[in-house]
Amino acid sequence: MDNRQYVRILQMVVDALKAVVVVLLMLFAIVIYMGYDYLESKRPNNTAIAAADAALEITNGIHVQSGLVEGEGLKLVIQNCTPCHSAKLITQNRMTETGWKSTIQWMQETQNLWDLGDNESSIINYLANNYAPQKKGRRAQLENIEWYEME
Repeated sequence: MDNRQYVRILQMVVDALKAVVVVLLMLFAIVIYMGYDYLESKRPNNTAIAAADAALEITNGIHVQSGLVEGEGLKLVIQNCTPCHSAKLITQNRMTETGWKSTIQWMQETQNLWDLGDNESSIINYLANNYAPQKKGRRAQLENIEWYEME
């Protein structure tokens, strides 16, 4: 084989590699676009926000539709958390501020939760204030019990 044949073969390999790179870049762009489209579909829009405002009925300190405790940041929690999962996932958990923050970070890293921006601190404060760990102790003392005498 002379040098021209080596050059031709080398040129064919380079062209093939270029084609592979172009295909990979196109696939990467499609995946990025589809992922972005998915995230945008989950982000609360003005219609969802208006619906949340309309359904903000509170009875005895509890948001009727979600079962969440009334408090500062409730609306943000409803808008940013309940589009993806039930509010019951919140009410069944009790965490510290650090626990809620790490849970949000985990959802952002693994569950495609969007960046909460300036709302993140308000959401974490609401969750930490209303769904903090509770100290468990003995049950409350019984009151107003009519005891009967044993014979």
